[in-house]
Amino acid sequence: MSSTADTRSQPASHTRSEPISAVVVLHVKPGCEAEFLSLLTPVLDAMRHEPTFINATLHRNPDDPTRFMIHETWADRQDLIEVQIPRPYRRAYLDRLPAILRDQRQITVWQPMRSDFAFAKNYDRQE
Repeated sequence: MSSTADTRSQPASHTRSEPISAVVVLHVKPGCEAEFLSLLTPVLDAMRHEPTFINATLHRNPDDPTRFMIHETWADRQDLIEVQIPRPYRRAYLDRLPAILRDQRQITVWQPMRSDFAFAKNYDRQE
């Protein structure tokens, strides 16, 4: 018999990291869109270099330019909560949000099940 513990009966969160996706919907005050983007851009740029980062996509509502959605996926839920969210590079963004948002941001959490990506030739919406 091996001295290694049998982990088959333990929940998956005890045996490996648990991926997580967060969808954040933000409704900024009219006229604050540029400030919002200037605060968010360095956060997205820094997140890309984190070891548990998988992807993030920023969306803007085509019918309301003051509504944004961020979809983030991370390899480890616990790391996202305990390490990533408190990162210093998020501070200016998080501190300023109450002054520039029309409504409280809405955050929903999802368990990733499948990812499919295909990019059209010459597609790059990053500015």
